[in-house]
Amino acid sequence: MTSQTCAGTRAPLHPRNLSGRAQGARGPALIGGATLSDGPAPPSGLGDAGGAANAEVLQACIAIMKHINLSFAACGFLGIYHLGAASALCKHGKKLLKDVQAFAGASAGSLVASVLLTAPEKIEECNAFTYNFAEEIRRQWFGAVTPGYDFMGRLRSGMELILPPNAHELAHHRLHVSITSTRTRENYLVSSFPSREDLIQVLLASSFVPIYAGLRPVAYRGQKWIDGGFTDSLPILPGGRTVTISPFSGRLDISPQDKGQLGLYVGIANQHILLSMANLVRLHQALFPPNKRMMESLYQRGFDDAVKFLLKESWFEQNA
Repeated sequence: MTSQTCAGTRAPLHPRNLSGRAQGARGPALIGGATLSDGPAPPSGLGDAGGAANAEVLQACIAIMKHINLSFAACGFLGIYHLGAASALCKHGKKLLKDVQAFAGASAGSLVASVLLTAPEKIEECNAFTYNFAEEIRRQWFGAVTPGYDFMGRLRSGMELILPPNAHELAHHRLHVSITSTRTRENYLVSSFPSREDLIQVLLASSFVPIYAGLRPVAYRGQKWIDGGFTDSLPILPGGRTVTISPFSGRLDISPQDKGQLGLYVGIANQHILLSMANLVRLHQALFPPNKRMMESLYQRGFDDAVKFLLKESWFEQNA
């Protein structure tokens, strides 16, 4: 699958008028209206006639590499893990957050990324909403697919409650949301949000799992869209370092650390996770939320794993 980047205003969404990049591509990529590339190799001699110019290029490359991006993986109701990690970053990682240039995510990951960027003070409110939402799902005879249950309507109500009036302005060109086109099955990263409704529609599209969340894909700018986790469940942004966060154990910066018997990893839509029984249980919990006690445990696990990362990277602050 290719990952296209939506960074325009109101132009139609199709590959020929969008700057895009294939996953793993090394060339320039347009993100939020700015072209970032790997840049030239560091100059070998700074004392020659072009030394000053080369030094400026080197400093520009170093500045780009200092940029930090945060990416939250698709994970359904395991998004409560993301909220725990986000809470830890707010409490003990303000130095890190100050260096973050962009936030990215797919599905539940995009929801948490949007809150951390636009309304970090409402993380506790998000926790309460998530616990209540999960409880509603558990009470349904057939979970989210119970006839008459409006999964997407309930999700929208949470967004309307939590996202501030200027959320789209705060997110514009800093939040990158992974969505999947139903027509081409290609992935797009959307970073342009002309209005709050645009932002909400894109977040809903990124969270729409066909049949599970409903039968009608989310309409946005004349096209139909579904969960970005199908094509890119963990967006990696160009320029700088992308810190990856996932409730699935794998090759990630912030995640649980399981011990797989065979040490095998599987790639699922750009996310490399350990083949373990614990991860299989988590996959089930993503769609069928466990009881509140287990949800609270997942939240705490996310918090603790984020703290471990901050300590390892020397970003931890005791009283941030």
